Amino acid sequence: MPQTIAYPDLTIRPPRSPRVRLGGYVILPRMLDKGRATLAGKNGEYNYACPLDQQFLNFAGVDPEALKTQLAAGLGDGAILEWIEKNAKNCRHPAEIAAWSAWQEQRTPGAVELREFFHGIHAKIAPARTDIVTWFDLLDLDDYVSFGGQP
Repeated sequence: MPQTIAYPDLTIRPPRSPRVRLGGYVILPRMLDKGRATLAGKNGEYNYACPLDQQFLNFAGVDPEALKTQLAAGLGDGAILEWIEKNAKNCRHPAEIAAWSAWQEQRTPGAVELREFFHGIHAKIAPARTDIVTWFDLLDLDDYVSFGGQP
């Protein structure tokens, strides 16, 4: 019988960093935290199946509502990964997953509007931080500051 997992409360702590991996996939553990918290009504300002989550969902070929149904069953990360591997439309080789995850870790805002959005948040929460370059950098910083950390 699969192990069940408690739903996180994202009103008191952030989801896992987008850098954390499950099955080699970045983003996935964070998305699972947000999905579970959404089911419990404890997602705070975090949104399941947001544009970041869509990066994973599109790459793997996973329907967000079908995944949410699995999360509602209380399955742990390992069981969810097994379900993804069996049900994803896009069967990915470990080397593809590794390359995609590495690319996601280095992804920066491309379009002018996205750069303006990125820099607006950066300027608001930590203008002196010159090491904030990627989306993952910004998300980690925003999570930290949102829960009382000092930039």
